[in-house]
Amino acid sequence: MKQLNLERLQNSLRKKFSKSGVKMIAPDTIYFSKDTKVGKNVTIEPYVVIGLKVKIGNNVTIKSFSHLESCKIENKVEIGPYARIRPGTTLKAGSKIGNFVEIKKSTLGKNSKVNHLTYIGDTSIGKSVNVGAGTITCNYDGIKKYKTRIKDNVFIGSNSSLVAPLKLEENSIIGAGSVITKNVSKKSLALTRSQQLEVKNYKRKSK
Repeated sequence: MKQLNLERLQNSLRKKFSKSGVKMIAPDTIYFSKDTKVGKNVTIEPYVVIGLKVKIGNNVTIKSFSHLESCKIENKVEIGPYARIRPGTTLKAGSKIGNFVEIKKSTLGKNSKVNHLTYIGDTSIGKSVNVGAGTITCNYDGIKKYKTRIKDNVFIGSNSSLVAPLKLEENSIIGAGSVITKNVSKKSLALTRSQQLEVKNYKRKSK
């Protein structure tokens, strides 16, 4: 009986959003919550789950296998595929969350991008920021959680670790593969990288 009621609720919600202009690809695979709010000209691809307390603006695209809960999505945002938007997150207008990205209790500023394989937690990100693939905010030391603040126009190279508490000022650049533990000033390049070694004519040991 409980399962039947759940199916009825989902069918009712899908019909409601379809009538309001939401474009759903394979609607039977999309799950809404009873308090979900969706704006105009929104496209939702297959296998998307929308939990409680989610508000979606206009001209938003949510790609397949994404999960959203307790978050606010402003206008012209693109999410996924395979994205997880966790509680306390706000995605500002024109921002983009790509595949295999998890973001929690954070704000992503206007026209900022987090495209690939990234974890963002307890972080405020300004406008027009690019976060490279494999970047993580190290916000938890096992006891307490700490905040990361990333200002406007920051570029973060791939495979970077940002160890909170941390502040990256406007127009700064983080070199790929860096572990950043100190604040970075405006218009600066910060990188931490071991020297590359090369052994000429190296031969592997035989078994």
